[in-house]
Amino acid sequence: MYSGDSGRLILHTAQALEYATLMATILLVEDDKIVRETLAYNLRQEGYDVLTAGDGRKALEIIRRDKPDLIVLDVMLPGMDGLSVCRAVRDNVETAHIPVIMLTACGEPDDKLFGLDSGADDYITKPFGLVEFRARVRAVLRRVDVRPASRDQIRAGTVMVDLAARRAYRDGRDLQLSQKEFDLLAELMCNQGTEISFKLLLSRVWGHDFSSDAHILDLHIHQLREKIEDDPSHPRYIVTVSGVGYCFEPG
Repeated sequence: MYSGDSGRLILHTAQALEYATLMATILLVEDDKIVRETLAYNLRQEGYDVLTAGDGRKALEIIRRDKPDLIVLDVMLPGMDGLSVCRAVRDNVETAHIPVIMLTACGEPDDKLFGLDSGADDYITKPFGLVEFRARVRAVLRRVDVRPASRDQIRAGTVMVDLAARRAYRDGRDLQLSQKEFDLLAELMCNQGTEISFKLLLSRVWGHDFSSDAHILDLHIHQLREKIEDDPSHPRYIVTVSGVGYCFEPG
């Protein structure tokens, strides 16, 4: 519960952070294919965009090209070890801000300190549980604000939402959305190109108490289309997926 403008600001900021965190791109660097695929699958299940690499040099190529939001980096890698990769990341002004979680089979305190001295933000010793792994990833993403400002701004065609400011624009004009209209539009645009069921949208935007109330969702979809579509009766962005839900098309 909250009250007053300050309470709303705190809630809105937390929601913006949640949206941005779910959008985070994670690079997973692990030479063991089974471990790499297992961890990548679990991260994708959490809603992250996951890139993978099996060696240090390939990892650096991806880091310099894609600038991920987080790097999960095994220490023991073929060719170029993880500690060297971490140091290279920290030595490059364009990547120095990216947080790094080191993975290692070594458990000695000196090994952990060596990894942290190389620039790692966190350190996980193998073997570890998947629940712990996911929790550590979430914690680092929350703790280290490394996302460029553009990560808080999602664009599709002429439409843009600013998650931090909780504003939406079309052709640069403020759409003056209600709180629920903004939450619905942000949810759709954060998952643009993906079909989202009626029930899931209701649950995420209104809560479980409204999960069977399709009328309230249809009403807000209609209102959003009136504000962002050139022809609301033939929507370009918010497309109905018959029998499923809605999909926000990138345009």
